[in-house]
Amino acid sequence: MNVHAIREQFPILHQQVNGHPLVYLDSAATSQKPRSVIDAVVRYYEHDNANVHRGVHTLGSRATDAYEGAREKTAKFLNAASPQEIIFTRGTTTALNLVASSYARAVCGEGDEIVITQMEHHSNLIPWQQVAKATGASLKYIPLQKDGSIRLEDVEATITDRTKVVSVMYVSNVLGVVNPIKEITAIAHKRGAVMVVDGAQSTPHMKVDVRDLDCDFYAFSGHKMCAPTGIGALYGKKALLEAMEPVEFGGEMIDHVDLYDSTWKELPWKFEGGTPIIAGAVGLGAAIDFLNEVGLDNIRRHEHQLAAYAYDRLSALEGISIFGPTENRAGLVTFNLEDVHPHDVATVLDTKGIAVRAGHHCCQPLMRYLNVSSTARASFYLYNTEEDVDRLVDGLQQTKEFFGYGIG
Repeated sequence: MNVHAIREQFPILHQQVNGHPLVYLDSAATSQKPRSVIDAVVRYYEHDNANVHRGVHTLGSRATDAYEGAREKTAKFLNAASPQEIIFTRGTTTALNLVASSYARAVCGEGDEIVITQMEHHSNLIPWQQVAKATGASLKYIPLQKDGSIRLEDVEATITDRTKVVSVMYVSNVLGVVNPIKEITAIAHKRGAVMVVDGAQSTPHMKVDVRDLDCDFYAFSGHKMCAPTGIGALYGKKALLEAMEPVEFGGEMIDHVDLYDSTWKELPWKFEGGTPIIAGAVGLGAAIDFLNEVGLDNIRRHEHQLAAYAYDRLSALEGISIFGPTENRAGLVTFNLEDVHPHDVATVLDTKGIAVRAGHHCCQPLMRYLNVSSTARASFYLYNTEEDVDRLVDGLQQTKEFFGYGIG
C-alpha cells in the first residue's frame, strides 16, 4: 500500500496549521475526504441534482439511479443479502436510535433485559437507557477486564433467557479494543436475543461481513470512512425490518394515505421518510469505491502497524499512561500525560500543527471506569505515516518541557 500516493488524493492534508505541516490524528472522530468523493458530490450537484423516486424527468431518474446505486454498493460492502436490508440514516446514532425506538420498545417489557458494555459510546448507551425506562426492562453490563477487554465467559454469564437485546460496539473508540462480535452474537442467539452492532469504528478499517457475523442489526457512519457527514446506514435482517414500524412519517415512506389511516412502502423506503440524503449517499458510494480500490485488508494491516509503532514510541516516554490492550489493538492510541490536562496537551500539540482529540470521547461511564475525567487520543487512518507518529512524540516531548518537567 503506497501511503504517500494515497495522501496525494486528500487535498486537506496539504496545508500548514499554525506554521507547521498538518498532522491529522483525529480520524476516529471524522476522516478526511479524498478527491474522488469530493468530485462525486460536486458532480451530483452540478449535473444530476433532483429529488428521487418521484419525478419521471431525466434528472430525477439519474438522481434515483445514483441514490439506489449507493445502496447496492453498501449492501455489497457489508455482504448483506439484499439492498432492501440497507436503510440510509444520518449515521450510527440515528441507526441505533431507530433500532431502539422501533424494535426494542416493541419487544421489551417488565423483567426483560438489555445487555451492553461499559465501553459503549453514548450513542449505544443512552437509547437503551431510554428503552429500559419506557418498558420496565433492566439494563445489564458485561464486565470489563483491567485493559478494557471483555471475556466470553462473562458474556455467557451476563446474557440470560430474559435478554431481548445485546448491543456492543465492534471496536472501542477509546480503548482500541476489537470485540469478538461473532462469538457474542452466537451466545446472544443461543439465549434468544437479537444482536445489535455499533460499527462506527470498525466499518472504515476492516472487512465487515454481516452474514458471517450473523448479527441482526449493524450501524455505521459514512463520515468516518471518507464519505460526507450526515450519511450512514442501518443493516437489518429483512424479517426483522419487515416486522418493525417506522418512526418518521411523511413523504417518501407512504404507500396509501386516507383521512384516518395510511399504509407504508416496502423495505427499505418505509424507514426513509422525507427527502433523503441524496448527495451524502452519492458520496458514500464513491467512498466505498475508494476503500475497495485501496483494499480493507491493506488498510487494517497498515493501521495495525502504525498503532503498534505508536504504542511502542509512546510507552518509552516518561509520564505517559496508555489505555487499552497491548495487543489486538485497532488504529488508535489513547493516553494521558502526567499532571497535564488532556485539553492542554491537545492545545499545545495544535500549536505544532498536530490534531488529536481530547475529552471524554462520548464515553463518560468508561472514563469513570478508567478513573480519569478525560483522555487524549491519536487515531490513525490509511493516510497516516510513521512520520506522523514521530511528530506526535516530538510534540509530546515539547509539551512536557512547556509544562515544566524533564524529558524522559
